Amino acid sequence: MKPFLLIISAPTGAGKTTIAKALADARPDSVAFSISATTRAPRQGERDGVDYFFLTRAQFDERRARGDFLEWAEYSGNLYGTLLSEVDRILSSGRHVLLDIEVQGARKIRDVRRDVVSIFVLPPSITVLMERLKGRGSDSPKELKGRLRTAGQEFEAAGEYDYIVVNDDREKAISDVASVLDAENMRGRRVAAAAQLRDELRRVVAEMSG
Repeated sequence: MKPFLLIISAPTGAGKTTIAKALADARPDSVAFSISATTRAPRQGERDGVDYFFLTRAQFDERRARGDFLEWAEYSGNLYGTLLSEVDRILSSGRHVLLDIEVQGARKIRDVRRDVVSIFVLPPSITVLMERLKGRGSDSPKELKGRLRTAGQEFEAAGEYDYIVVNDDREKAISDVASVLDAENMRGRRVAAAAQLRDELRRVVAEMSG
């Protein structure tokens, strides 16, 4: 079937990046992770060109002015964006594009493209979400409060997505997202098969009429 864009969104700390990368690692022949660009500083262990393309704000603004981004958004004081070159690279290989992006960016993509399937990942509880965020040890109390406030706004957007997955068990959540991918692949094949039969029937009817 024709490859599509698979968007995964979630509040920070819900585990969407872990799920997205696990899916890409498990199915390298059918799906690839689109590396986003960001102006935030790398966290410990993150590598440029692997986890993100880390840009200065000036570099980000320059690329935005050139039209290099499919979408971009500001989140917690930093800019994030999806590079068109990444999307085109993956689609041209015949694989689905796996996008780990925020709600704002997902909305922008759905506004301009039809080849999109979207999943929203929820934490099992607010207590677990706070534990995951605190466990990072990278946010000040002020930053943590801001992330929780933003999470509340993002929860309201969950209904905009095609599917919702609760990440109460990482392996099950990964399996659930993989099941969505399989279901969409199957739907695409059924639609293609129906279209093929329709065209064949039209030819038969035309031959009979002639």
